[in-house]
Amino acid sequence: MIHRIFQKTDFKTQSRRKNKIWRQILKFFLLCLIVLILIGVCIFGYFSKDLPSLTKIEKQQENIQPSRIYDRTGQVLLFEIKGERERIIVPLSEISPWLQKATIATEDANFYHHFGLNFKAILRAVLNNFLIKLGLKETKVIQGGSTITQQVIKNALLTPERTIARKIKEAILSVELEFRYPKEQILELYLNQVSYGMNAYGAEAASRLYFGKSAKDLSLSESAILASLPKAPSRLSPYGSHLDELFARQEYILERMVNLGLISQKEKEEAQKQVPKFISKFPGIKQAPHFVMYVKDYLEETYGEDYLKKGGLKIYTTLDSELQQASEEIIKNIGKRNAEFNTYNEALAALDPKTGQILAMVGSKDYFASPYPENCKPGKNCLFDPNVNVAICDRQPGSAFKPFVYSRAFQKGYTPNTVLFDVETEFNPACPADASKEKSDYGMDCYHPQDYDGKFRGPVTIKQALAQSLNIPSVKLLYLTGIEDSIELAHRLGITTLNEPSSYYGLPLVLGGGEVKLLDMVSAYGAFATGGILNPKTAILKIEDNKGKIIEEFKLNPQVVLEENVTFLINDILSDNEARTPMFGENSPLNLVSRPAAVKTGTSQDYKDAWTIGYTPSLVCGVWAGNNDNTPIQKKVAGYIAAPIWNEFMKKAYEIKTQKIELKSKNENDFLLPEEIEEFIKPETEITGKPVLDGEFIQKTTLEIDKISGKIAGPLTPQDLIEKRDFQEIHSILYYVGKDDPRGEMPQDQSLDSQYENWEQGIQRWLNLPENELTKNLKLEISPKEYDDIHTEENLPRINLLAPPPESIFNQGSQIEIKFLVSSLLGIEKIDYFLNETLLNSKNFPDHEKEKKVENNLFLPGNIKNGNYILKIKVADIAENVTEKEIPISIQQ
Repeated sequence: MIHRIFQKTDFKTQSRRKNKIWRQILKFFLLCLIVLILIGVCIFGYFSKDLPSLTKIEKQQENIQPSRIYDRTGQVLLFEIKGERERIIVPLSEISPWLQKATIATEDANFYHHFGLNFKAILRAVLNNFLIKLGLKETKVIQGGSTITQQVIKNALLTPERTIARKIKEAILSVELEFRYPKEQILELYLNQVSYGMNAYGAEAASRLYFGKSAKDLSLSESAILASLPKAPSRLSPYGSHLDELFARQEYILERMVNLGLISQKEKEEAQKQVPKFISKFPGIKQAPHFVMYVKDYLEETYGEDYLKKGGLKIYTTLDSELQQASEEIIKNIGKRNAEFNTYNEALAALDPKTGQILAMVGSKDYFASPYPENCKPGKNCLFDPNVNVAICDRQPGSAFKPFVYSRAFQKGYTPNTVLFDVETEFNPACPADASKEKSDYGMDCYHPQDYDGKFRGPVTIKQALAQSLNIPSVKLLYLTGIEDSIELAHRLGITTLNEPSSYYGLPLVLGGGEVKLLDMVSAYGAFATGGILNPKTAILKIEDNKGKIIEEFKLNPQVVLEENVTFLINDILSDNEARTPMFGENSPLNLVSRPAAVKTGTSQDYKDAWTIGYTPSLVCGVWAGNNDNTPIQKKVAGYIAAPIWNEFMKKAYEIKTQKIELKSKNENDFLLPEEIEEFIKPETEITGKPVLDGEFIQKTTLEIDKISGKIAGPLTPQDLIEKRDFQEIHSILYYVGKDDPRGEMPQDQSLDSQYENWEQGIQRWLNLPENELTKNLKLEISPKEYDDIHTEENLPRINLLAPPPESIFNQGSQIEIKFLVSSLLGIEKIDYFLNETLLNSKNFPDHEKEKKVENNLFLPGNIKNGNYILKIKVADIAENVTEKEIPISIQQ
């Protein structure tokens, strides 16, 4: 009973304690709520006094000074970045419902369900930005959580600065705007003020600019395009070089509209099939449209679009307007002829290798032309897409990539005289060595590339292989050099692509199996022209603000990226017209005739891209030709499509600059080529002492050969069985050198190299061809590598003497009884008996027994004198292996 009372009392006490705790927690939260409300009121009160009126949303005016882009002289205006807004206000009813839905889908999916702020998005943005600052997350974009309502406030009333104060003002005004205006009017405000690029503000102005129609008539496909632009109006411009990104975003928006239930799957699919027809080009461009866009992208990324439109900057670029005009005309003229060969587009980039300054850039044959065919989707399915700047697009360079691999080979110790074999070779060790299959037994792709003309030339030097752009020796050289090392050198020379693991590219890399940018390649070749010094490419000479203050100016930034002697070797090979004549002819477009020029062509796999990149010590030019949609060009002329453009440009450039020097009409920023003809420095000839590295591919040896075994004579080979023989043989380079240390010791076991067997078999097949002239003039015989294994210790006959015992004494004229066991692995041929050097008896064994007990009686000569003698037993086998047994004896009367 007492226990129950105490138990009941404890229960009440515990209950009161719990209630008290909960009351304290409740009071604490109520206090916090009151504090937060008071803080909010204070914040609202503090910032409200500085808040702009909502009535200013449609009345703001801007102090605008356009920025201007000039050529290098400052006398030719290329483009004005104007800040005047092209804006046409229309009611929401005059804007396509498709655009309204697309905008909501991409900008604010919860637009109709919040009161101006999206707390979930705000918290996500705060967390992401916090993680970025802590270094726990990588991104270049500071994420935000702005609703359409917030964007209306930010665009119309506030500055774009990223501060807490501005965000608080934005939030307060957004909530106020939501209370004062219905959702439809807020959406109308947004669609009438947002920037769609090219100074078009609002849906109506953008619709008329891009599609030539009112916003109310926009299709679903066109609406998704417009809704894509506010994210990055300049980069995603329909007239820029990133159309692939624009259409990728269009597809993303359409997919999002499906997921949000705003359109059906069928409507999405129909919209994707439609080809948008853009009606105008970038207004205001005077010259070099793709170069202007390239510069404009850099400026907006560095300084911001708004600052450019209002800041009144003067941008002096590196462009040489004379060279630019000449390059555009040359491409237009030769491009007309190229169309006959199923080639509908060309691009060009040229720069000064001594500074890295870009002098000319042509991104397509005619920026202002219409795509071909007319119904293609820009950036997707066009043979010719005028908007895309191919000079900065990723394309396969074909053999134009080879100089990087050859440079790395020279660094590693190979020489221009190193001999490689241009013979049919299977490079996948899992495939048959005769290159007869396209797949291995395990389903792997076989790889046996061919040269451009389908011929096999046999032994060629590295110089011949590069000068004539031979594929098979180049693939071998990449294997010897290393894929990863070659990519690393390409990156050091300024190639910004090729960022996948080396296994992704494999041996086809040397034939252009990875994508690069024309401008990067031209810059990289510039390092060959300058003796291994890379001057990073640049398009800017100087930028001044509206008060004349220089805010950016070009400064030389030379970087040593390659050994001088390596560049001498590359320059010597690529400028040797005689060396490339067997492939290209003596008077090809690669020959400038009037001056030395190093030049390399490239044709990508399946003939989708044709390249020519060449240089003098003062000028580098690269040309690409092909089709935007990767339609192949004609194979028979692929190697010559780009070369004539390069040739004409180089000649014209020197002609223009020579005239300018003669007229003495020089501007301080003019680009002037040297008056004298510049020669490339000749490399020194190096002798390594290794025949295959010094140009000798026939191994000549004289060996002592055992006549019976046909192998190299050993220490037990009888002298009368040894003959000296001369051998001439041919092997792959892997027989003589270790690929990672070509000047080191000869490999002990070549078979450890996975490529060795296939390379060897390829050479032997070529040597055995009936039409092979080399084998007709040479007596080729592979020398033995093994030593005589017949005349060996193991094969010597064995003699086990039974009688007479050593030191036996015999009388003159007596008989000696001899007994012994003899064995021979090869079979007994003959046994001779000698007393000292006098032959007493011989016996042949025609049955060639391998084991035998021999008993024989020898008669001593009657005239023999007293004394000590040696009784000798000599056993020979069928291979003339000989074993002797000596028995000391004495003779007396």
